[in-house]
Amino acid sequence: MSVPLPSHIHYEILLQMLERQSLFATNEHPRQRAQVQQLIIMLRKALTQQKQIEEDLERLHIPVEYRWSINQDAPLPSDSIAPNYGGTP
Repeated sequence: MSVPLPSHIHYEILLQMLERQSLFATNEHPRQRAQVQQLIIMLRKALTQQKQIEEDLERLHIPVEYRWSINQDAPLPSDSIAPNYGGTP
């Protein structure tokens, strides 16, 4: 049995959109900009937490199945590129 988890690219897409577009669009609205920054922080924490789950599953020899869609039947190849989540576009 494998454990389905979101592919890391989902985090990458959301973070890029928020960092490159949403922050810029809220530049003149401090409260909304702060909310976008909090959302970015939450997504980074979620990715970190998912990576911890992946490490725990690996230690238990339980395979992870990265999902690209909730409707996906067959697993796709695992993420092979570690994206940059440090906030640098």
